[in-house]
Amino acid sequence: MKLLHVDSSILGSQSTSRQLTAAAVAEWSAKHPGTQVEYLDLAAQAPAHFAADAMGFRLPAGAQPTEAQQRENAVSEKLVSQFLAADVIVVGAPLYNFSIPSQLKAWIDRLAQPGRTFKYTEKGPQGLATGKTVIVVSTRGGIYSTTDAGQAAEHQESYLKVVFGFFGITDVRFVRAEGLAMGEQQKAKALEAATQDINLASAEAANQGSAKAVA
Repeated sequence: MKLLHVDSSILGSQSTSRQLTAAAVAEWSAKHPGTQVEYLDLAAQAPAHFAADAMGFRLPAGAQPTEAQQRENAVSEKLVSQFLAADVIVVGAPLYNFSIPSQLKAWIDRLAQPGRTFKYTEKGPQGLATGKTVIVVSTRGGIYSTTDAGQAAEHQESYLKVVFGFFGITDVRFVRAEGLAMGEQQKAKALEAATQDINLASAEAANQGSAKAVA
């Protein structure tokens, strides 16, 4: 089993999402011995924002890409191949200004390639990156999940659920720690809940794997 560990927080060692993704990867590896882990730090290795040169993979047959297109295509190919090779993806996704970090969005833009992660048919889009598990570690300074106004304001979990679903991934699990900026008591409560969710996500996957093996 291959696991891709992706962090996107810009806060380094002060990041709660990084702390929790590390815990999620450790818990998954403990419950799934032999898991091969590959790490991608998007704060340190962010691809350039999506631009025209990154569309070089859509050139007409026989057309020669420019040097810039070749360079950007190589970046996209490396990232999409890494993503497709993974069975499990653990993604650290802090809430920045009601959405995800731009570094994380730049990564997703490189993954969204027709013929690789999705395709269009006469019935509409079809995801091609099926059979994967995605665990999203969602961190937030405020609390958004308990009110209609909060849920309408966040474009973090809602976006990631849609885009991974568009890629054909139906097993998307969220480990949420919110209210982190609302005092130490609330932060401790949020971290405790997130830790429980991490344990539950890994345990459910292990049980599903055992059921498949018996079947």
